[in-house]
Amino acid sequence: MKDSVSGRAPELATIPAAIFAALMLLPSGVWAQQRQTVTITTPASNTKYTQQHAIDVGDVPGHQVRVYEIHRTYGVDGPLIQGVRLRESWTRGISDYTELSGPGYVYSVFVMENGDKFYTKANLISQSMPNLDGPVTSRSIATAQITGGTGKFKTIRGTLHSDTSGNIKTGFNQTKAELEYWTEE
Repeated sequence: MKDSVSGRAPELATIPAAIFAALMLLPSGVWAQQRQTVTITTPASNTKYTQQHAIDVGDVPGHQVRVYEIHRTYGVDGPLIQGVRLRESWTRGISDYTELSGPGYVYSVFVMENGDKFYTKANLISQSMPNLDGPVTSRSIATAQITGGTGKFKTIRGTLHSDTSGNIKTGFNQTKAELEYWTEE
């Protein structure tokens, strides 16, 4: 019995080495799914509502449905995603707010420095609060899913978690987002 146990010990010791060697032989595409995280911060000075249209629902005071478009620019210091600088983004959204609080849906197009793009779709929830100095500020939290892309971003996948503060009436809007992404082969 001792011989059979001691005879297997060297075999068992080679298993981790064999697993490591097998992993090293995997195609490089397998490693392409490594997750990356990028922070995207957009100050109000780089954000503009390009169009919005609100319609009063009429059931309770302050209840409106709205469609809107937001353009954001990132300049020469924009974040790098897959080694390419983010140039601008366009967000088109629909909101169903009562007194500036409620759910919304947004679709975004992120345009890279080389012209490639990737797309996201998100659900959001917005809550408005009066500030001590008077104006009402809304805070929206959204989780977006990357739905596709072009060029180098054709196989990008991932999520974007954003925290936006703004004022629809004044056009103020600033965002901080965390993009977690990977590529599929």
